[in-house]
Amino acid sequence: MYRTVADFSKDWHMSSKGTLNVLKAIPDEKMGQSIVVGHNTLGWLAWHLVGVAGAFGQFAGLQIPAPGPEMAMPNNMADIIESYEMVIEAYKKEIVGLSDEQLAEDVPAFGGSMPRGALFRVLIDHQTHHRGQMTVLLRQAGLIVPPVMGPTAEMS
Repeated sequence: MYRTVADFSKDWHMSSKGTLNVLKAIPDEKMGQSIVVGHNTLGWLAWHLVGVAGAFGQFAGLQIPAPGPEMAMPNNMADIIESYEMVIEAYKKEIVGLSDEQLAEDVPAFGGSMPRGALFRVLIDHQTHHRGQMTVLLRQAGLIVPPVMGPTAEMS
């Protein structure tokens, strides 16, 4: 659980930067790449991260623009990247208005409630989980895996 806004801000900056690198590594023609037919594709995972980041922010009481479940996934990465960049910027603007004390406040989430700082931890963990899946799919697709938390094999 995050106990200071500064700690969350630092982690969000690093995590979203890594995720953006992964999104930018996906060409439109590989958006349909999945581990096996019927599983999550690179495009679906990218769009999911946009929507979930927005939903988590909204649970936390922030004004984060994000597609709802009724909005169809774009058919190109440029639109997904643009949406994710808007989410990144919205978090930067919104979290400066939070106090450390507000991170301990319970907010509605997942049919119950949890401290806002815990919700932000779940946001980062969720994004990391799916970003890891995406890097495996990038490599499976024969694409270059970008640096996320340090150099990748392609950079050696």
